[in-house]
Amino acid sequence: MGVNMTPKERVKKIFSKEKPDRLACFSGMGNVTVEGLKKYDYAFYEIHLDAEKMANAACTSYELYGFECAVAPFDLGVEAEVLGAEMNFYTHKSKEDIVYPTVKKKAINEPEDLNVPEKIEEKGRVPLVLKALEIMQKKVGEEVPVATYILGPYTLAGQIMDLEKLLKMSFKNPDRINELLSQLTDFLVELGRIYQDAGIDYLTVREMGAPTDVLSPRMFKNLILPHLKELFSKLKEPTVLHICGDTNMIVELMWQSGATAISVEQKNDVAKTREKLGEEAIIFGNIDPYGTLVLGTAEDIRNAVKKAIDGGVSSVWPGCDIWPTVSKENMLTFVEAVKEFGKLQ
Repeated sequence: MGVNMTPKERVKKIFSKEKPDRLACFSGMGNVTVEGLKKYDYAFYEIHLDAEKMANAACTSYELYGFECAVAPFDLGVEAEVLGAEMNFYTHKSKEDIVYPTVKKKAINEPEDLNVPEKIEEKGRVPLVLKALEIMQKKVGEEVPVATYILGPYTLAGQIMDLEKLLKMSFKNPDRINELLSQLTDFLVELGRIYQDAGIDYLTVREMGAPTDVLSPRMFKNLILPHLKELFSKLKEPTVLHICGDTNMIVELMWQSGATAISVEQKNDVAKTREKLGEEAIIFGNIDPYGTLVLGTAEDIRNAVKKAIDGGVSSVWPGCDIWPTVSKENMLTFVEAVKEFGKLQ
């Protein structure tokens, strides 16, 4: 076992199922904070549209709090934009406004309307993200892992077509949705490989549009899982599958996807998940990023971290993007609690 590892060394050990010096406190999702934006005097909307600002903002959570990663981008519209969706970046907002980019106009009306462009590395904001990752690697990549994420096929489908129509068709016309998901999977494999070839340390697939709050475990198994298996089989490790919401009934299926690790949020009973999946599974989670990290007291944060570690997480992750208004004090408490409770014998 190593002593005084860098965050990058620590995270690599965790993904390879070797014993690190302690559990890590990191994420595969957005973790930019208002405090980080203040460091550079950035408006929130700027960090989605400028590679250098995106990279600088992504590094601040490590620089300010010791949070053990640098992840970009911060919104969920990159893939949809490449496929033809129109985005709203809210550039008219003030520096103080925290409004994430949203899809203003969907890319398709029907599944058959999908048109995947060639040379996606040149389309939309993909070049911007690639440039940001390059800057991040130069800036902090020696010490901390640099990562990015892509959407899962079903979540992406909900970004490019009407969500209500998607859900109805998933039940009534699953064959049409299945074909759409197959095409989106091929697209995401290509995009994931582009990011991985850029030298990232891990890739998270965010399939948060498919929890059991929305789809039954049976539908997840029949409609969602085959495409996730296809996706992960064609990507290089390490990879993480993240699904928001109540995932207790599908954690075995999540683990069957072929991802190197799975990430769960606060609705998931981590102790039961560990019991179901056994000691070999790599499980990240499951701190409430708003209710605990933003609204909680120092005691709340420490208790949540201890509960997650006692429940058997392989490392401590927020259950989704950290909400940017989290205080510096709470972020420092979060990281320090993991250092304290995450020591390994």
